[in-house]
Amino acid sequence: MNRRRVWSLAVVGLMTFRLGLGIATPASSAAVSASPDDPPAGASAEGVALFESTIAPLFEAHCWKCHGGQEGKLRGGLRLTSRAGLLKGGDLGPAIDLETPSESLLLQAVRREGPEMPPDGRLPEAAIAALTRWVELGAPWSPKVPERGPSPAEETAANPVEARIRQGRDHWSYRPVVRPKVPTPADASWADHPIDAFIAVAREAEGLVPAPPADKTTLIRRLTYDLTGLPPTPEEIDAFLKDDSPHAYETLVDRLLASPAYGEKWGRLWLDLVRYAETNGYERDGDKPHVWRYRDYVIQSFNDDKPYDQFIREQLAGDELWPDSPEAIVATGYYRLGLWDDEPADPLQARFDEFDDLVATTGQVFLGMTLNCARCHDHKIDPILQADYYKMLAFFRDIPPFSESRDTSSKFNTRDISPPEIRKTYEEELERRRVEREAIAREMTALEDQVIKRMPEEDQRASEGLDRPVVLKKLPAFFQGDESSRYDELKRRADQLDRLPTPPRDLALTINHCDPNPPPTHILIRGNPHAVGPVVQPGFPAVLGTPDPVIPPPSEGAKTAGRRRILADWIASPDNPLTARVMVNRLWHGHFGRGLVEMTSDFGDSGPPPSHPELLDWLASEFMSGGWTLKRIHRLILTSKTYRMSSGVDHCSKGLEIDPANTLLWRFNPRRLTAEEIRDAILAVSGTLNPQRGGPSVRPPIPDDVLAGQSMPGNGWKPFSPPDQWGRRSVYVKVKRSLALPILETHDAPDPDSSCSARFVTIVPSQALGMMNGDFVNEQAGYFAQRLLNAHPNDPRAQLALAIRLALGRDPTHQELDDDLAFLRQSIELDGLEPTEALRHYTLMLLNTNEFVFLD
Repeated sequence: MNRRRVWSLAVVGLMTFRLGLGIATPASSAAVSASPDDPPAGASAEGVALFESTIAPLFEAHCWKCHGGQEGKLRGGLRLTSRAGLLKGGDLGPAIDLETPSESLLLQAVRREGPEMPPDGRLPEAAIAALTRWVELGAPWSPKVPERGPSPAEETAANPVEARIRQGRDHWSYRPVVRPKVPTPADASWADHPIDAFIAVAREAEGLVPAPPADKTTLIRRLTYDLTGLPPTPEEIDAFLKDDSPHAYETLVDRLLASPAYGEKWGRLWLDLVRYAETNGYERDGDKPHVWRYRDYVIQSFNDDKPYDQFIREQLAGDELWPDSPEAIVATGYYRLGLWDDEPADPLQARFDEFDDLVATTGQVFLGMTLNCARCHDHKIDPILQADYYKMLAFFRDIPPFSESRDTSSKFNTRDISPPEIRKTYEEELERRRVEREAIAREMTALEDQVIKRMPEEDQRASEGLDRPVVLKKLPAFFQGDESSRYDELKRRADQLDRLPTPPRDLALTINHCDPNPPPTHILIRGNPHAVGPVVQPGFPAVLGTPDPVIPPPSEGAKTAGRRRILADWIASPDNPLTARVMVNRLWHGHFGRGLVEMTSDFGDSGPPPSHPELLDWLASEFMSGGWTLKRIHRLILTSKTYRMSSGVDHCSKGLEIDPANTLLWRFNPRRLTAEEIRDAILAVSGTLNPQRGGPSVRPPIPDDVLAGQSMPGNGWKPFSPPDQWGRRSVYVKVKRSLALPILETHDAPDPDSSCSARFVTIVPSQALGMMNGDFVNEQAGYFAQRLLNAHPNDPRAQLALAIRLALGRDPTHQELDDDLAFLRQSIELDGLEPTEALRHYTLMLLNTNEFVFLD
């Protein structure tokens, strides 16, 4: 085999290797069309005539069957049905060499000098001579013989990566958001609200009848939990029931959206997504210092109705876009929320695990793309290449590791965000201490030198070097007069100064000390950081069709590489087809328990398509055109008739048969309260809820047998917070990866190790057992009973009526009160309980009812 053919095989091997990695391979000389100087088809009359009379019949008789003829075969990747196919060649390279015709692989094959073609026998010498002459004439093609290129199926087989991308762009989530026209339903009463119109048209197509409106008592309980995560108070219920104005419901929506509790409820859902935790995980599970400021930033952003595009930019690139804004700096704590191994067996692997966490979370949370599935190979389901994964990873390469040691307060993480006046006071106090400490040191040194002069000559010389500390131990033997007391006083003052607490300032867990010239990003073969492949530049998933950005070099004195702002601007752009769709779907999921797209963080091919695609795009368009404000979309959803339906099924006999999952929303879905809502509701009805907002997290008591499950029992949870802090809302409870508050864990609080897009909702015996026997619920039942006694000291019936109103949000029936009073009397008379303890048993029972933990 000559050198040309060996080189061609090497190129084929390289292309195969690179395509296996999902890398676009530039065309080599083995895969290009003829140059402009090549003779075009028909340029040589002799060659064209020869082709028509001899070559085309020869190809048809001996070649096209295996190399692209009517049967469509393509042996060796070689196509002989067009001049371009001959010049491009197959697995061994170009079939024709126009510069050195005699070395053409086609001629070598028919001369039996390499691969022997055709395989059924050598061609006649006259045919070989004709082929040779035709090639020497430039291998012109005749217009009388139509050239045939590859079929779509063959193109896909030849270029599977490009084909996946091309086909993937037709997927619904990768197409641009186009605002659809609001349809007109047959039932005109559902045409007044755009959301209702879209829902009604789809429902009517299946012949389903919508549920009637929910009553006002149901609505205020549903709405208050959905927007604040807390139960409505009896006073709030009474006010709403008495409000007969036509806009009473809309007024209630606006009041709840303006409540500070709104940010605590919806901020918690965002914390689920970004895997918020206050410790690092793994065996030691050390603390993430000052990370609570990120939690407070999220809550405040929701309460302020911060535009979502700004919210994105602050978290991904706040330090690059607004370096002087403490709020934007705190937002970059997003990058520090994940797991961190403080003692990795393979540090390089651990480092790229950190990057994987960032790529995975960013892709899923903002884009609904499972980019992390392409870490080791092209995505098995979606048109996401391995190269796409590493191009996204390259945006984060300037971010330093969480720490170079076990010091989690390292320079890479902690940043001073104090207001100028506090920072000035801090710096002035440090300077005052420094000056005073130096003055004390000078005075001590002078006194030491004075005493050392009385020591032997060898000690005097030793005091001038490294042995001075040894010499100073001999000072007491040489003190005179009051020198000893003076020296002790100076030491006391120095020790006192050293023990002073650090002056107060505001610190936050952020990214710091970024690398303005990050190392190159390589594709890692099979995801192994020790098997480095080709270099890639920062870029976007190819399926979205966005050209990769040009990253300018950092300016002199730059503190970052400037890459993340480009990523943030692309994600937050109205031209990005995913961002708005993903977020409005999350809001829909939060209110209905199921998104229009069921898999809220995966808009790829693995899940079902949108149940109402036009409505999804209408909401996304409305979201962007309305300034990316979340509260506006909340209000649109909540004021629809669809949201205000009852959850009953009796109105539509075939509803459960045709649409048991209620995908078409012919009724409202009942739901169980979330873990935080259950705990917070118990605190609210017992009267112990602490309304304090923000600040460091609290650590309520946890039973010793639960603490014993840690590798170091109690580590990171003692001492407990003061008792008056235990009643704070659950969003302010410390999130420790290796230890969860039992009532939250039992009721499906998210695992903070990775992004949680939708919580599991389980109904299992351990929940009932914990609610009936757990220390927390029993303690709160006691406070609940005492609240009732304080409100109505000598009126058991009024106590029970208030208990039901507080816990269940409704008035009890007369029969219900009679039955509950009978239970209370039985507990006292037959079970021998004290009246207060009997009432505690009743409140405990009430907190364990389905009606308490379920809405609708």
